[in-house]
Amino acid sequence: MHVSDFDYHLPEQLIAQHPPAERGSSRLLLVNGSTLQDRRFTEFADQLQAGDVMVFNDTRVIKARLFGEKDSGGKVEALVERVLNEHEVLAHVRASKSPKPGTRIIFAGRWQAEMVARADELFHLKFLDAANVFDILDASGKLPLPPYIERDTDAEDDERYQTVYAREKGAVAAPTAGLHFTDAMLQALRDKGVQLCNVTLHVGAGTFQPVRVDNIAEHKMHSEIYDVPQATVDAIHAAHAAGRKVLAVGTTSMRALESAARDGGLKAGRGETDIFITPGFRFQVVDMLLTNFHLPKSTLLMLVSAFAGYQEMRAAYAHAVAQQYMFFSYGDAMLLTRKEP
Repeated sequence: MHVSDFDYHLPEQLIAQHPPAERGSSRLLLVNGSTLQDRRFTEFADQLQAGDVMVFNDTRVIKARLFGEKDSGGKVEALVERVLNEHEVLAHVRASKSPKPGTRIIFAGRWQAEMVARADELFHLKFLDAANVFDILDASGKLPLPPYIERDTDAEDDERYQTVYAREKGAVAAPTAGLHFTDAMLQALRDKGVQLCNVTLHVGAGTFQPVRVDNIAEHKMHSEIYDVPQATVDAIHAAHAAGRKVLAVGTTSMRALESAARDGGLKAGRGETDIFITPGFRFQVVDMLLTNFHLPKSTLLMLVSAFAGYQEMRAAYAHAVAQQYMFFSYGDAMLLTRKEP
C-alpha cells in the first residue's frame, strides 16, 4: 500500500488546540464494521461488561524540552527522547551549528551538559550536575506539546496533557486516548466489574514523524521501550478464556500488547519495540481499541485501518469530519471493534 492511501482532508478548524472545558466531556464515535454511532464519552462504560479487561498505558509525560546555549554562546534547544540513566539522555538537538563531541551546553542558565556522541538524529548528552535528570527536567523543562498545537505550553497543559493515572516517567508525548478518563469514570468501570490493568510504553517523539517513503512496506518505525506486567498477562488470559473482551486504551497500549505477543502467545516482559502495524497484520490480543483521531498519512492511521478495516476507517473519518468531531491529542475519541480477517 502507498502513503497516499491513508490521506484525507481535514479542515484546520477541527484540530483541537486546547483540551475540552472538562476532562471526559468529549464526543465518542463508535465504529463496529460499517456501523457508526455518535455518542458522548460519558457513555463509554455502557460499551463494556463485567469481566472485560481494559489495558491502560501508565507512562508519564516528562518536561522534555530544554533551552540553553553552548559555551561558545550559540543557542540550543533540546528535546529529550529517552532518559538513559540518572545523568544521561538521548535528545534531538536544534542549533545553528550542531554541537560536536566535547561541547559544553548550559541549559536554563544553570545545568551543565556535555555532548558525548551522535547517533543518526539523536545526541547523547551527559549532565554534569549532581541532580537527577528527571529533577532537572521538572525544574527547568517545558512540556513538549505536539507540533500541530500552534501555541505555547501553559499551566493548564501541565495537568491536562497527562492522564490521571500517569505514573512511570519517560514519555515525550501523552497516550492521548487516556486523557478522557477521570478518577470517577475509572471507579465506575471497576464498580461495573471491568478489570483495569496497566502496561508501560514510553512514547517517543518519533510518533509525530512523517512517513517519508511512498511504499509503506519500506518505512522503518522508531523504537520505544515497553513493559508488560505478569498481572496484566494473567488478566487477559483469564478474560479470553471466559469469552470476555480485551480493550486497549490507546494505540500505545496496543503496541505494547501486540509486541509482547509477537513470538507466539502473550508473555510478560520488558523490551524495545519497533512494531509497525499495517493492513494485513494479525492481531493476537486486543479485541477493542479506544483511540483519538490520527494525522493523515500517519503510521497510527495505518494501525487503526489494520484493526477496524481500511474501508471502514475511511468511512469513519469522513463521517467524523462531516460531523465536526475534534481531532488529534486534545480532540474527541473513537471506540473501534476489531474486524475479523
